[in-house]
Amino acid sequence: MAYTDIDKPSDYFRSKLWTGNDATSRVITFDEDTNMQPDWVWVKGRSLSVSHLLQDSVRGTGGSYTLKSDATAGDGTNTQGNVSAFSTNGFTVAEGSDSDHTRAVNNGSATYVAWNWKAGTSFTNDASSTGIGTIDSTGSVNDTAGFSICSWVGTGSNGTIKHGLSTIPEIMIIKNTGHDTNWTVYTKPTGELGELRLNSTSAFVDDATLYNDTAPTSSVFSVGTNYNTNHSDGRTYIGYIFSSVKGYSKIGSWTGNGNADGPFIYTGFKPAWVMIKRTDSTNNWGIMDNKRSTFNEVGDQLMANTSDAEDNPTSGRDFLSNGFKLRETGNAINGSGASYIYMAFAENPFVTSSGVPATAR
Repeated sequence: MAYTDIDKPSDYFRSKLWTGNDATSRVITFDEDTNMQPDWVWVKGRSLSVSHLLQDSVRGTGGSYTLKSDATAGDGTNTQGNVSAFSTNGFTVAEGSDSDHTRAVNNGSATYVAWNWKAGTSFTNDASSTGIGTIDSTGSVNDTAGFSICSWVGTGSNGTIKHGLSTIPEIMIIKNTGHDTNWTVYTKPTGELGELRLNSTSAFVDDATLYNDTAPTSSVFSVGTNYNTNHSDGRTYIGYIFSSVKGYSKIGSWTGNGNADGPFIYTGFKPAWVMIKRTDSTNNWGIMDNKRSTFNEVGDQLMANTSDAEDNPTSGRDFLSNGFKLRETGNAINGSGASYIYMAFAENPFVTSSGVPATAR
């Protein structure tokens, strides 16, 4: 029995920590023993209240291509710092143009984390020529890792878009890059009839115009006429699209039991990164990783929808060799009868393809 499709998850996903030094430009290099050029970099100041910074290789580098997961603003609005280059084993951060300069990426009094995903293979789809979808798209994809970055221009009419993967997407994080709009999030557990909003605590919102009431396929996803996915005036969109890969990534859901001995969530790997959202009621998007919290119980939480500095819950969850365990009764992760979704990436598969098991923390 094969336990994993990827023996070394750090070839495709890595977290990186650093402490600021006020340099106007600084190369951030990964520590692991092989190269990984990231295509999506998500930066957050841990010790100070400052917006998240999201940049990717499809839109480009520099201050004109910055997005914030905690805000509705479009591209080019983060003047406090940016990612100025992607390199073969890391990335470069550079100062911004306001009086705080490096606050978002390299302030000398602050600590930072970046979460990094590799795509790497460019694609362009002329829908009328290929017959795949009805709206043209471009992007970068890594089918092995179940990740693509997809860009398109809105038409205002129901349509379909090639996403680049050969598998069915299970989560799609989408932003209108030119205007003030909500981040819309499709997840397989919540379905195609509406959305979650990455920049908001809101529960699942019904709106069939987002995805035209149609589930994605292994080649395309559907969009309707909604401002957040396919507006009529030629506005540009970016989507970060994932499907689960055995032993490396998992998108799923659970129902809380309201007990300090909470549910165990099986992923098939030892988690490196987990993002959680309650879907039936308001709550934050909580993000945890193995670099900021190196032992159980896992604390050091950041929220995708706020600029808040890192907090450290006194209890919560354990990262285990084959999943994660909930150890609190709070509504954020384990309300009685409450519904939750998660996206997780691996530090190690539970068992490698050669039979080597993951060790406990």
